[in-house]
Amino acid sequence: MGCDGGTIPRRDELVRTKKKPEQKDKESEMQFRWRHCALTQQPLQEPVVMCGLGRLYSKQSVIEHLLEKDKMPESASHIKSLKDVKQLALTPNPTFTNEEKQGGSLDIRSAPYICKLIGLEMSGKFRFIALWGCGCVFSERALKEIKSKVCSLCQTPFTEEDVVILNGSEEDVDGMRVRMEARLARRKAEKKGKDSKKVKQATEVPEPGPSTSKAEVKAPEVKATTSKIVKELKRTTDEKLTDPDFKKAKKSYSVASDPKASDVYKSIFTSHKSEKEQDRAHWVTYNPFYN
Repeated sequence: MGCDGGTIPRRDELVRTKKKPEQKDKESEMQFRWRHCALTQQPLQEPVVMCGLGRLYSKQSVIEHLLEKDKMPESASHIKSLKDVKQLALTPNPTFTNEEKQGGSLDIRSAPYICKLIGLEMSGKFRFIALWGCGCVFSERALKEIKSKVCSLCQTPFTEEDVVILNGSEEDVDGMRVRMEARLARRKAEKKGKDSKKVKQATEVPEPGPSTSKAEVKAPEVKATTSKIVKELKRTTDEKLTDPDFKKAKKSYSVASDPKASDVYKSIFTSHKSEKEQDRAHWVTYNPFYN
């Protein structure tokens, strides 16, 4: 029955103690954050985007929540348009099996994406960063080893403000929030500068200069073209006047008075002196007296 000398009771059986709160499995929580959308808690679907705080989302989910603004949770209230997210250029993990992709495997050993530079898996064990300018993703270790302000994947220059730590700690999120606000302020300033420049260009009045009408500009060209046409017509007329065929086409032309025509050729026509005495048809054409 107990307490009869045959058993030794434990302390928790005699004294009621306050139960400790259940602690989360940090490893499982980290894997969940790297594999699921921060909005819908559903598995990530490509294309994958990130916000300024380094959280991962499915782009389709972000678009759906933006269309229905009432459904946007407080944790993502800083996302007001697609300009507040950046699409990521992720490198697939070749060891990630189809069963793991479909979610049918209970023992998940590999991550869906890796660092393209040194091959580390993007599972939460290693810190990963993304560049806001180009969207390239690689491990923080690779960035420290390269020590360059140019992206090693696409050769796009970047600044310290463009570096976003993916799924970072609370301290990292605070730092990312400051950078996000700085980027937003810079974007607004650039937009304001472009708008003011457009307004200035639209309101500017051109300074009065020497008035040169189109007619004055084209006058020398028209004059040169006209003189060229006159010369061509004159040359063509001179050639026709010297052309014997052109002379023969005139009504005043006569074969009998042509010095270049032979007597045999002239005798064919009725204008020849021998034809005046003939009363019969012509000896060549048998046509009575062509004029």
